[in-house]
Amino acid sequence: MDNQNNKEVQIDISNELEDGVYSNLAIITHSSAEFVLDFLRILPGKQKPKVASRVVMAPEHAKRVLLALRDNVAKYEEAFGPIDMHEQGPRTVAPFKVPKGEA
Repeated sequence: MDNQNNKEVQIDISNELEDGVYSNLAIITHSSAEFVLDFLRILPGKQKPKVASRVVMAPEHAKRVLLALRDNVAKYEEAFGPIDMHEQGPRTVAPFKVPKGEA
């Protein structure tokens, strides 16, 4: 890795972005020149998901994101235990074919 990874970076975030965007679905596409990451939000009772955010990046940046995410997931699991993917059971997001809840 190069020395850029050891430099401290100060960032500024606008008021509009500081709360973040909730996403429970991601679609990733690519061409020879770029990767497009669409983060979507699908809610019960809605006909189709809505794109909450789109990020376009160069392939080398996409690979850096992949490596950083892999590293962060490993650190998370080291601190909190394995992330349960619920392959055979309940999911963290409602499957949308469940009876509507009542408040």
